[in-house]
Amino acid sequence: MADKRIEGVNMKFELEEYHRGIKNEELIADLQRVASELNKSAVSRADYDEKGKFGTTTHIRRFGSWFNALEKAGLQKTRTPMNLPEEELYKNLEEIWITLGRQPHYREVQKPLSKYHVGTYENRFGTWRKALEKFVAYINNEENKSSEEAIKKLEVEPGTRHKTKRGINWRLRFIVMKRDHFKCKNCGRSPATDQTIVLHVDHIKAWANGGETVLENLQTLCSKCNIGKSNLDA
Repeated sequence: MADKRIEGVNMKFELEEYHRGIKNEELIADLQRVASELNKSAVSRADYDEKGKFGTTTHIRRFGSWFNALEKAGLQKTRTPMNLPEEELYKNLEEIWITLGRQPHYREVQKPLSKYHVGTYENRFGTWRKALEKFVAYINNEENKSSEEAIKKLEVEPGTRHKTKRGINWRLRFIVMKRDHFKCKNCGRSPATDQTIVLHVDHIKAWANGGETVLENLQTLCSKCNIGKSNLDA
């Protein structure tokens, strides 16, 4: 079984420059400048983190919230996707993790790597660390249900002659990839070093030949190696 300690204990946090002496007028002017350069009536936190001089947390600390900062600058409020299902945020986090081959850091959670800005996770879960903890707990819950030991007492379905379904859900896929260090078990290639690499999770013993969809019978393969394996199985 994989180590279930929360990933993030050794996470490297970085503090932004405090900017204590900056006047409110200068902060507002820089926010208006970014809006003008982007030709937008509203500036998202991701926009400002990319183009701004001071960082969004400086504005939030000074004005109380990002919305208050926008209001002070005479800009429209940006819409934060607060109604997104938590699973959608988890899936996005999974995709970032697979691409990097490791736990994402705070400053990496923004476009184009992430669909959602790190602020979305902070708004939903309270802090970025809490978002990571929730994600890991959610993944570990799946691991408890997807091992050979966990399915021992399940009955075989007469229609399929299996205890498990053929499909591999995204949570189990992530567990397998993490165990395999986000690398192809056959050729060793990884998206972390080559962004053209696409990873798949496949049955070692084919489901059609009686293999179950459990952690011990799954492996990470790149798309090329997986296609080659399928050709050999045909």
